[in-house]
Amino acid sequence: MTEAFSYFTMAWFDPGLLALTALGTLAGIYIGAIPGLSVTMAVSILVSFTFGWEVNQALALIVGIYIGGVYGGSRSAILLNIPGAPSSVATAFDGYPLAKMGEAGRAIGLSTVMSVIGGLIGVLVLATAAPVIGDLALKFAPRDYFLIAGIGLLLVGSLAKGSLAKGIFAAALGAIIGMVGMDPVTAEGRFTLGTIELMGGIHYVVVMIGLFGVAEALGMLHNMHVASVKQKVDKIIPSFAMVLKFLPLSIRTSIMGTVIGVLPGVGGDIAALMAYDHAKRSVKNPTRPFGEGAYEGLIAPETANSSAVGGAYVPMLTLGMPGDAVTAVIIGALVIHGLNPGPMLMVETPHIFWFTVGNLALANIFLLIFGLMGIKLFAKMVEIPKAILIPLILMLCTVGTYSINSSMMEVFWMLGFGVAGYFLKTFGFQMGPIILGVILGPMMDTSYRQAMSSVGDDWLAFLASLVSNPLSLLLTTGLVLILLGNTPLKSKIMKRRAPSASASSSQHADNKK
Repeated sequence: MTEAFSYFTMAWFDPGLLALTALGTLAGIYIGAIPGLSVTMAVSILVSFTFGWEVNQALALIVGIYIGGVYGGSRSAILLNIPGAPSSVATAFDGYPLAKMGEAGRAIGLSTVMSVIGGLIGVLVLATAAPVIGDLALKFAPRDYFLIAGIGLLLVGSLAKGSLAKGIFAAALGAIIGMVGMDPVTAEGRFTLGTIELMGGIHYVVVMIGLFGVAEALGMLHNMHVASVKQKVDKIIPSFAMVLKFLPLSIRTSIMGTVIGVLPGVGGDIAALMAYDHAKRSVKNPTRPFGEGAYEGLIAPETANSSAVGGAYVPMLTLGMPGDAVTAVIIGALVIHGLNPGPMLMVETPHIFWFTVGNLALANIFLLIFGLMGIKLFAKMVEIPKAILIPLILMLCTVGTYSINSSMMEVFWMLGFGVAGYFLKTFGFQMGPIILGVILGPMMDTSYRQAMSSVGDDWLAFLASLVSNPLSLLLTTGLVLILLGNTPLKSKIMKRRAPSASASSSQHADNKK
């Protein structure tokens, strides 16, 4: 136990490791805030630079970049409605309305504190339950991933404001966009229109930047006459009472994010969207309506995507399986330094496990420090005149998109999606369900086909497999319940109940008279 604690605190008392963790966290915040500059890209570049370093030094810098980058995407999401990363898409739903109301400073401060809480809960789960959760992740079959993707797609009921039909259409459109390219099973072209350029598919970050960033810039251009909102930056750090008020929600969404982060290939973006849906369903009296600046709508995705980082480390350190794209790159870094990620890692080199846990905790503390610095300056970004802000947004979108694959074709796609997003917003469609479809559509398609292949393409056998074990039965039950909750039948029942309830109350009042 003493040895484990010494490894846990190694980076805390070593000046070199402390500086590398701090530097990585600070750099990650600003890398994550720029659309298109992903954490995966930054970590991939770092691995080549740290080849000759000691393993602890390399891991300290990488952990800092990872923690800072996941949080950094929230800044551009709140200030400009441009998520810096897919895991920050849900943050924009209520974060940007808060900025438009003049509360950008408070929104960034609250998101910083709650991100740290979520990150520390993820680290706590990693330290205490890694082997157990790692074994659970191994039990997930393709049918279970299909069910998770199905549950995720049903979030359109929460993400679509007003019309469920428009939400379903938007999610289906996103799923089609996500499946453009080579079929993962047969390697044949799908929705490619016979062009070679589309065989590689359309990167979901390109779609995200176009639908959120360019569409927002076009919306500003349409409303040039509307003056920028003066920001209130006097109350940045949330009060203890405010944090305490939202703590139950943040704990629930943090645990949810950690569990989802454990599942290989799922990641913080889906965790954030599911957490937002959970908040919308479970919070009875939000501070404001969701989508109009509810603090709960900001807290839920921010705690979930931060806690998913700790979850993503669980299968990597215990099973040698990447929890997301970043941990896939980190596995490569460990192998380069002569380590063997997997079940034997904790047996042969337990100090690496405890060093990583301690380093994750340390990076979250630096995140709190650096995240609360410079907020007043950042908040002023919303007050920049639109004649300057619009070209700045378009420049960031173009640079970010081009940096993904150094392709001008993707820049043209980004502009096209921006124009399409502007018109879709004009007609009342939400961008959230489209991004949800782009992310989950391919996952659902691949998992379904793998599950069908495992039962010999027998429909009855596939349906039976959905209730064949407790895990699949639990997911199937959740899918059915959410499906029933999203049906128009429910809303009709609620409408019928409302008049009867009001009639009975009026009758009760008459009886009193």
